Amino acid sequence: MSAETARRPGARPPAAPSAGPLPWLAGLLALYLLLPVGVYVVYAGQAAATGRLGPPDPAGLYGALKTSLLSASLATLAVAAGGIPLGYFLARRRGRSGRWLGLLEALVQVPLALPPLVSGILLLLVIGPYTWLGRWSGGRLTDSLAGVTLAEAFVSAPFLVISARSAFAAVNPSLEEVAATLGMRPLARFLRIALPAAWPGVRAGILLAWLRAFGDFGATVMVAYHPASLPVYTFVQFGSAGLGAALVPVAPAIVVAVLLLLLAGRLSPGLGHRGRAGLLRVDGAGPAPAAPPAPPDPPARPRAALSAASAGARTLSFRLEAELDGFSLRLAHVARAPRLALLGPSGSGKSLTLRLLAGVEGRGGGELRLGEAELGALPPEERGVGYVPQDYALFPHLTVREHLLLAARDDVTEATFWLERLGLGGLAERLPGQLSGGQRQRVALGRALAARPRLLLLDEPLSALDAPLRRELRLHLRQLQRETGLATVLATHDPEEAAFLADELLVIRGGRLLQAGPAEELLRRPATPEVARLLGLVNTFPGRLERGRLESGGLLLPWTGPPAPAAGPASLSDPAPDRMEGEVMWSVAPGAVRLLMEGEEARPGEVAVEGILRERWTAGEQEEAWVELPGPLTLVVRRSAGGEAPLPGARCRIAIPLRAVRLWPRAGSDPRPARERAASGARGS
Repeated sequence: MSAETARRPGARPPAAPSAGPLPWLAGLLALYLLLPVGVYVVYAGQAAATGRLGPPDPAGLYGALKTSLLSASLATLAVAAGGIPLGYFLARRRGRSGRWLGLLEALVQVPLALPPLVSGILLLLVIGPYTWLGRWSGGRLTDSLAGVTLAEAFVSAPFLVISARSAFAAVNPSLEEVAATLGMRPLARFLRIALPAAWPGVRAGILLAWLRAFGDFGATVMVAYHPASLPVYTFVQFGSAGLGAALVPVAPAIVVAVLLLLLAGRLSPGLGHRGRAGLLRVDGAGPAPAAPPAPPDPPARPRAALSAASAGARTLSFRLEAELDGFSLRLAHVARAPRLALLGPSGSGKSLTLRLLAGVEGRGGGELRLGEAELGALPPEERGVGYVPQDYALFPHLTVREHLLLAARDDVTEATFWLERLGLGGLAERLPGQLSGGQRQRVALGRALAARPRLLLLDEPLSALDAPLRRELRLHLRQLQRETGLATVLATHDPEEAAFLADELLVIRGGRLLQAGPAEELLRRPATPEVARLLGLVNTFPGRLERGRLESGGLLLPWTGPPAPAAGPASLSDPAPDRMEGEVMWSVAPGAVRLLMEGEEARPGEVAVEGILRERWTAGEQEEAWVELPGPLTLVVRRSAGGEAPLPGARCRIAIPLRAVRLWPRAGSDPRPARERAASGARGS
């Protein structure tokens, strides 16, 4: 299938080349590159017809071609053996050692900038007949096939190193991090994940290195004049017999180069088997279904999969520290429930926390305990942690089935169980590029579960999905949590998702814990306005309770006295004595506030307040309005849709029922009445 036929139905074709100088400039260079070869074909044909070609020397030509083919192949093999790992380390450099590797990267490119003759002279200073190596080898490192190979390796190596470094740098580091959590050691991660993912770029580097070695003249002629390589033989023919004699060895050089490039194109990802499949990308539409199928009936669970559920619910405790690019994280918590959610805005440290828990972030550390097991000192491949990063990090060269088999360590029964359980049976032979967002999410989840983890980490697993798909998969995820009994840590910025999938919430910001506790408790009593905002609570404000009234912004509400603060949120209408004063948090449910129409008065127990209606909109059967009160303080009013209401920007009145106003001590404040605090201070002095 061609790229044209793989285009999505109805998709607009690529734009035609724009007018202007660009096509002319591109065409001019292409002509310049092709013209010499075309002229050669014509000129050589005429020379052959008129007998102006040089005298035939089949033995010499064959020997030179054989030397070039053999030496270029040996040089490329030697360069690949060291250049691919070197490119990998250069791409993965970071931290203090990264600076030294950066210097090394600059130095290994020096042969690229040097004139080849200079490179040959430098090599003679190392392997020449009068050097230590030259005497040790009996002079066999020069004027030999070994000398030709060494010279070609020196000048061709930078091409492979640079290409490999760029190819590895383009590979998502999350791929190897996820592979580590699947139990793969560093060498296995390199061979089975990083190298296949970077292979198109590495292969291009190998091709460039071979072509550079095959065509080298300058370094080779300085180090090893004999046996003559094809460029050296061509030079000798030109010098001894003129241009006509040099035309003959040019022909095999062109033929070899063209054949090699055609072979490389044949094996390119755009034409290979998996490359053809990769052209069928799905971006929300296409051959793959957009919505996930309904969760099927659970198939028979294999013995291995039972191990996760039978492990029972284990709680997590951790103390984490990290300094990363100016960001500091200090986080400690002892969980009381097996399902946790990290809730915070972007950049708060949620993903970093999960990476520290997974053990894939080397620039931090701390303590981690799951039940009775101490995990903090273990490398990621031994922690037994399932990790689903935000971008899912699916291995681009593996099908869905291969993902699950890799995680299940080739246990076909285990892989098949999760394949069917997550509704992926019909997608088993597809590559990640052929899957929709929801399908990728399920593959990433199945891969993590197939590894039989004892702790599952989910980093914003549903953030990239549309609302209907997110609801479907959220329910699916909750069912899996209940079935497996796994301890899970979810990172999200969605309070609804956090409350749905976790028993305990940790609200964080700037790498610090703001508040933690059971989800219900946090939603009822956020400690600060910031926590209330991150929890998505509306109509929650700070205030001050004193002298018979609640003051918040420009709003004054009468206070008949709250009960003891330890008893939980109190109502302003509770008939209790003045047992709490000072800084408090208060809230009122949007549905409890009434929007008063013209001439309508507040009912007994309500306080009427004037404000300005800023916005009003309808969502289904509900209508919501934002009313700005003095202070300013913006209150959300929610009611049934369809009633009369002022227009946006108009003055309005709202009625706040005192019985619906809840308040609780603000974090860090002393809720005791002033006279109790004064008495306590006097006793202390």
